[in-house]
Amino acid sequence: MENTKVIVIPEGKICDYIDGKLRNDTPEEYVRQTIEKRLVNEHRYLPRQINIEYTLQMGSKKPRADIVIFDKDCAEQTQENIKIIIECKKEAVEARNAKEGVEQLKAYMSACLNCEWGMWTNGRQKEVFRKVKNEKGQIEFVDYNDIPSADGNLEDINRPKRTTLKNAYDDNLLFTFKTCHNHIYINDGLQKQPAFFELLKVIFCKIEDERNIPKQLEFFATSEERSNPDGQLTVKKRISKIFDRVKNHQKYKLIFDANDEIKLSPRSLAYIVSELQKYSLLNTNIDIKGKAYEEIVGANLRGDRGEFFTPRNVMKMVVEMINPSVDEKVLDSSCGTGGFLVNAMTHVIKKLEKQFETELGVKKSQWSNDEVTIFRERISDMAKSNYFGFDINPDLVKATKMNMVMNNDGSGNILQSNSLLPPHEWTEDFRSNLAMALGIDKNNIRNYETIGFFNVIVTNPPFGSKIPIKDKTILEQFELAHVWENDKKNNVWRMTERLQSSVPPEILFVERCTQLLAPGGRMGIVLPDNILGAPGLGYIREWLIRNHRIIASIDLHADTFQPRNGTQTSVLFLQKKTQDQKDSEEKSGIMADYNIFMAMVEKVGHDKRGNPTFKRDKEGNEILVPDNDNVFVIGSPEDGDCAVAHEQKRKVEDDQTPDIPMIFNEWKIKEGIAW
Repeated sequence: MENTKVIVIPEGKICDYIDGKLRNDTPEEYVRQTIEKRLVNEHRYLPRQINIEYTLQMGSKKPRADIVIFDKDCAEQTQENIKIIIECKKEAVEARNAKEGVEQLKAYMSACLNCEWGMWTNGRQKEVFRKVKNEKGQIEFVDYNDIPSADGNLEDINRPKRTTLKNAYDDNLLFTFKTCHNHIYINDGLQKQPAFFELLKVIFCKIEDERNIPKQLEFFATSEERSNPDGQLTVKKRISKIFDRVKNHQKYKLIFDANDEIKLSPRSLAYIVSELQKYSLLNTNIDIKGKAYEEIVGANLRGDRGEFFTPRNVMKMVVEMINPSVDEKVLDSSCGTGGFLVNAMTHVIKKLEKQFETELGVKKSQWSNDEVTIFRERISDMAKSNYFGFDINPDLVKATKMNMVMNNDGSGNILQSNSLLPPHEWTEDFRSNLAMALGIDKNNIRNYETIGFFNVIVTNPPFGSKIPIKDKTILEQFELAHVWENDKKNNVWRMTERLQSSVPPEILFVERCTQLLAPGGRMGIVLPDNILGAPGLGYIREWLIRNHRIIASIDLHADTFQPRNGTQTSVLFLQKKTQDQKDSEEKSGIMADYNIFMAMVEKVGHDKRGNPTFKRDKEGNEILVPDNDNVFVIGSPEDGDCAVAHEQKRKVEDDQTPDIPMIFNEWKIKEGIAW
């Protein structure tokens, strides 16, 4: 970092992605910066082709266009040479607004002799026009799906090919998902949740179409189809055929009913297809997909059962510390949106990739199509055998299945159940599906003593005194549901035969997770701090020490789950003792002595309102560093006409979670912990 050029940004300012100028950090500017990144990283325009806040001459007026684009070979960036104009507005501005909407964009395009394309967006809506002359020589504006990319290929706007599908960059997939969801919500009159599930159906169709190799892509809506009723019906018919394949697919039968159909109007469906068709949902970076998907799920499916979804950076930290291996069975017993499972699968896929590269003797980038197919099959087999998620909320089960499908196809073992129920009361479907996936006889799932199937558990159980468990049948399964008495003389807690009248769910989930672990198995579990510190809950800590080796405790910042929940939490890492270990300690009366890794995460990358926080200099200004994470070349290096992504700058998130696994790994090696 010694030679890194650092730029400071004053409070309330941002550094423009294209020209590096400091601008006011406003909602409108967020939209513009998102579009600028898309122009460079997805459409492949050179930054030097793009001009920001370009002054136009319109009679006596001199308005400024938000973004204008010139031809690559343009000698002079004058008004008559502008090819594309883009207007970006804040969410509150509507497209039909006379002064700031689409009409303003069309006026700008008309004032620029050779401007052929225009786009207007407020982050929720997007309108694209191509300026043409009709037979009478009059200017007309024709609706289009999108502006052309730098190569000028118009065919791909209407019907992309597999080779031209784009990987989404930064927040653009989230941007697109929100645009689609809002379009359904506004135009089809659906409430948030039904609107989300209709979007889910369309996303499933997109993924099914991408998987249908080597056939031509059928998930598309041409600009002409989108803009007339007959064309919209054609799109609906085409997408409905793909949805029929989805419904009849064995692995999706638990997600969709046989008589399910896409309920969107043809107009809305054509619009959404046109927005999604350019992206490859299979190949886009998993972090980008995960962020987009989990954010939109969280906004629409959050329940009232103490659910508050774990931030992605915390999930990543937990998974890297727990370090699941290729052949281990992994469970999230309260899977929510599936983030923990996707992170765990991603972690293991990297290991699988290295194994496969070693077997073949070549890097992934050099694999043939057959080798890529074989590798995907291995991932699918691993996901099918080793990844499991339970949740009581059927909507979240569907959402998790979708997340797993979008991220390498591990949808089969996401099961809906109240997993705190006694195992003999689990539904027939749940027991049968679980037994089949585990390769055991379902009759072996008898009670809480016979469910130790998993090597790794990563989870964030629902917490809260507002949703206590009072059912005696449930409570009887758990030692932690009994009344414990403190023998102050000997400084120990002893369990009585009496049951408590009610118990918060997170306490029962700790014990249920232990029951679900195989001996020697390990878990990373998010828990409220009172479990680890309240004097009256000392019996829980005593029970934990008797039954586990306490590996680590990571104290999370109070803002971790903000803006929705301010509960102070920690992540506890536990390894279940074997029966021999417990018997030996009981016989000797001496507990094994060992070190525990402890850390405090004081910065989590966002504040109590959920806004991202970035590193600052001594004067309190945000800093910018070169973006070295996405280095690729645009243009032709031979003639020196190229731009690389690391010439752009990025803010540095003020987040300590990525540092913890590295420090923990060094400690783990010194302690002789093998996993």
